[in-house]
Amino acid sequence: MFAALKRLNLLSGHIKPLSTRNLTQTAIMASDDKKSILNWVAPGDKSGEFKRQTSTFRNSISSEKGAQFPAEKGRYHLYVSYACPWAHRVLITRKLKGLEDIIPFTSVHWHMGPQGWRFATAEEKEPGESTTPDPLHKGYTHIRQVYFENNPDYEGRFTVPTLYDKKQKCIVNNESSEIIRMLYTAFDSILPEKFAKVDLLPKDLEKEIDDTNEWVYNDINNGVYKSGFATTQEAYERNVKILFKSLDRVEEHLSKSPGPYYFGNNVTEADIRLYTTIIRFDVVYVQHFKTNLRDIRSGYPAIHKWLRHCYWNNEAFGQTTEFTHIKNHYTKSHQQINPFSITPIGPEPPIMPLDEEVPAVKVALAAK
Repeated sequence: MFAALKRLNLLSGHIKPLSTRNLTQTAIMASDDKKSILNWVAPGDKSGEFKRQTSTFRNSISSEKGAQFPAEKGRYHLYVSYACPWAHRVLITRKLKGLEDIIPFTSVHWHMGPQGWRFATAEEKEPGESTTPDPLHKGYTHIRQVYFENNPDYEGRFTVPTLYDKKQKCIVNNESSEIIRMLYTAFDSILPEKFAKVDLLPKDLEKEIDDTNEWVYNDINNGVYKSGFATTQEAYERNVKILFKSLDRVEEHLSKSPGPYYFGNNVTEADIRLYTTIIRFDVVYVQHFKTNLRDIRSGYPAIHKWLRHCYWNNEAFGQTTEFTHIKNHYTKSHQQINPFSITPIGPEPPIMPLDEEVPAVKVALAAK
């Protein structure tokens, strides 16, 4: 739209600059009203269903000779959000693989407004490592500017995680499921042996992990959003029932698993992808997305045990979880759900200690 109006201005010398600016601004505003990033369900969509957009940038870092994006220390930068479960996957993987000195990152501010994710200012002191202004582009205030640098006519969503190549000044990939898989092996040749040996997608479990990912993504990871952003009662009820049926499925699996992780003694991709939804469940989704048939801490003992093990016993999970960003983002950014932007105080604590239970669980355990 904007590019077309610029061309119109160049071809029509009789149009006054002020009129062109007004026309451009009016057109952009009209377009933004229809395609606003805050319209989680398209206006006029009678199904009431939230439909997630497909990621646009799908290139890969490779250790192969002659690769367009070779594995090099310090070449790449990650833009993430502590609030976003998809970006959280990448932070966990980065730490599990020991990539902290190889791929630096910047977290955006927790607030998402009409212009999308913004960077924190130098004056703001938000919690969380690297919640700072954009270190690569002086003066950039929003992640959208990184996208427009890559493509001035970009019309998609301005999402995180965003994997950026500092040398070629372009976005490599913005699909979290692909970013985490490239991090599994792409940098192994320059990693210390203990991290190069970390195998998050073992061959003997790959098919089972892929099968698990399929329903966990559709019904749980995305299911909380399909429940929370629904604009009809029918869409909400349909999706929330599917969500809890799949949580029951996770509970059954974990109650029979030798643990402490989803597939036994070692952490895998299945843990990474499930964790980022479950850690947000009680503190946000139960009240904000109305996923309140049960909570995790009192309704799913096996999931709760697994969750706490990940958080308390593995730094890659616990140290990348930032509850202030999580709670503030959802409750203060989604004004169509929470128009007064009030953030609930509870639940407290946001994650329970390993050796404590809520009173109802204590009573149930004592009765056994």
